[in-house]
Amino acid sequence: MEEKVISSDGMAALVEYIARNLVDEPDEVKVSSKPGEDDAIVIELTVSKDDMGKVIGKQGRIAKAIRTVVRAASVKSEKKYIVEIV
Repeated sequence: MEEKVISSDGMAALVEYIARNLVDEPDEVKVSSKPGEDDAIVIELTVSKDDMGKVIGKQGRIAKAIRTVVRAASVKSEKKYIVEIV
């Protein structure tokens, strides 16, 4: 059985897919990735001002869930991904 490793582009696509399904204005969702500290890759998620609460959630629960999914998906790639909601 072949194991698939998700690239940084694939991880950004995963975050974009999740965010687009949460918000009212999916065309306003923008995701970019850049190198961060300690060999980490920072994934920046930008949504419209009106949709910010939907992506963050009550007490940050949805944002935490997005970060958990990204962390779980990145285990096999042995890279660290940081999701920032801008």
